[in-house]
Amino acid sequence: MPEQSDSTTSPMQLIRMGDGLIVHQALYAAAALSVADLLEGNACTTSDLAAQLAVNEDALYRLMRFLASHGVFEETSPRTFANTDLSCFLRSGVPGSVRSFLIFRGSEVVYAPFGEIIHSIQTGQPAREKLYGANVFDYLKTHPELARAFDEGMTSLSQLVAPEIAKAYDFATWGSLMDVGGGNGILLASILRVHLSLHGVLADLPHVIERASERGFLGGDLQARSRLQFCDFFQEVPAGCRACLMKHVIHDWDDERAHRILINCRRSLPENGALLLVEYIVPEGNSSSVAKTADMVMMLMTGGKERTLEEYRELLAGAGFRLNRALPVAGDLSIIESLPV
Repeated sequence: MPEQSDSTTSPMQLIRMGDGLIVHQALYAAAALSVADLLEGNACTTSDLAAQLAVNEDALYRLMRFLASHGVFEETSPRTFANTDLSCFLRSGVPGSVRSFLIFRGSEVVYAPFGEIIHSIQTGQPAREKLYGANVFDYLKTHPELARAFDEGMTSLSQLVAPEIAKAYDFATWGSLMDVGGGNGILLASILRVHLSLHGVLADLPHVIERASERGFLGGDLQARSRLQFCDFFQEVPAGCRACLMKHVIHDWDDERAHRILINCRRSLPENGALLLVEYIVPEGNSSSVAKTADMVMMLMTGGKERTLEEYRELLAGAGFRLNRALPVAGDLSIIESLPV
């Protein structure tokens, strides 16, 4: 056995790191089975839970026991479990819920490509293409249940970070703001509620805009200061706003396609406008970070990448922008402000 470098280093550390796979899929199972919803308000035996879910009682107990050891659920008496403060975020339709996100993360479209990680490392191509062929977004179009889980999962994540983004930057400076690829409009709605003089446009593909209209995040008192517009950012970004905002758009794409999107943004903006990217910034050095984790997902799923600040500076310069500043929001997430040159 090789010598250990110091008293705190052990080969078991690597084994424990690998246990993240087990935790991930256990959370997926609990989310997909709606266990936390069934436990809302009172504890329940695994016998009763198994009957309601039509699953094997002993297997369910072992799942619950494992998650309780991580603070997700609590075994209050033998084979009887209750929700904890943590498992409450596995419930449906509650503030801060990540149930839909965990269901999507555990689905074949995300989970299976990690079994083909060597393919991505050997070829530089997303493993998802080897398994499913189509662009991940095209794949979702033909799998409506997965598309629904993706939409709800991204919605839940946006609801967590949108208020922080809205407060972190003076969006009202620009007067008008177009959220390009803005999905259901949660972020734009949060920004408009904080910056009362701002007018906003939600721009996305037609089927996304139709869904955004149905969801109604930009309805009610925001309707007078917002509108919806069709947009394919690979073809054209509509003009008419002084600033463009894109959250977690550029990281989905390789440099060539990201350049195409940014060029279209540059063509749409006035000389006194701004491009605002909300993205993870990969920190230098060996520190752990959300950005470095997300980068592995991008490599396997979309062929995109998370980038350092200097990589963003270079990418933006190639499209006619000067990176002016980056404002931290939370963790590795930042608002990258760039100005036309």
